[in-house]
Amino acid sequence: MTGSPDSKPLLRVLAGEKPAVPPLWLMRQAGRYLPEYRALRADKGGFLDLVNDPAAATEVTLQPLRRFAFDGAILFSDILMVPNALGQKLWFETGEGPRLAPELRTRAAIDALVPDAAILDPVYATVRGVAAALPPSTTFLGFAGSPWTVATYMIAGRGSREQAEARRMAYGDPGAVQELIDRIVAMTVDYLAGQVAAGVEAVQLFDSWSGSLAPAEFERWVIAPTVAIVERLRARVHVPIIGFPKGAGGKLAAYARETGVDAIGLDETVDPAWANTQLPAGLPVQGNLDPLLLIAGGAALDAGVDRVLAAFADRPHVFNLGHGIQQDTPIAHVERLVARVRA
Repeated sequence: MTGSPDSKPLLRVLAGEKPAVPPLWLMRQAGRYLPEYRALRADKGGFLDLVNDPAAATEVTLQPLRRFAFDGAILFSDILMVPNALGQKLWFETGEGPRLAPELRTRAAIDALVPDAAILDPVYATVRGVAAALPPSTTFLGFAGSPWTVATYMIAGRGSREQAEARRMAYGDPGAVQELIDRIVAMTVDYLAGQVAAGVEAVQLFDSWSGSLAPAEFERWVIAPTVAIVERLRARVHVPIIGFPKGAGGKLAAYARETGVDAIGLDETVDPAWANTQLPAGLPVQGNLDPLLLIAGGAALDAGVDRVLAAFADRPHVFNLGHGIQQDTPIAHVERLVARVRA
């Protein structure tokens, strides 16, 4: 990978510039909607087999760039690599999603974890492979899960829509949850710093389940750990940090003011007019087209793209979806989106 930051539109927007055409990438742009991804995954045998094979993960990261020439390449990996490195066993049940063992329902279970940071080495190898192959104008994004979201999986041993197990534990034994959060923060800082050392140029923190928390709990379990990551990471490396607290709603303003992130991702439920009045002036935003509009296509997609572009025309803006691209998204609709944004 070559090219200075000045030649990379995405990095320039994250630094506060407002180009006439915003840079574009899509969450989950490397994934199941692409036939070449499905073929490679079938050949490798499963999702984790792909993640832990640097050559295959490099190929998956690069696949969408060949089709769409996005301005950003997002590392192909998973937010649950951190729990794996912290000492939990990780696997994926067919048709059901991730599993982690043992479940961390007690302080004793948390204290019994034996970390193994070497589990992350294949990810760094993937980063090096991608960095060597990227076009000079493409920004390479690394990522990690935010501590609260990661903790919800570690406590329950799986994903859950309401995160009830983690929320109950946070109320009933906040000291134990704080211990777990502290461990996640420390490993996440090391993980992101390792990604940067290997070649990523910006990072995103995915807090997929931040919306499940009441305001006081959001302050403790989302904002405070994010502040810790931002401060510790900045002491070691100098790259833009994008925060994406999905579902945070009205709590987005506090997140933007207090965490110190360089840019903030907005899900599709956020009203751009509200965001423009409540978020700090000049703070870059990322988003927030509804992924279902990308499936719908046609005039509805065109109108949705135009609304997002118009809404954020007066501030630094990275065009993206409100969350990940869905499996049944037609490739032709992605092509239409790219053409519309860049028209």
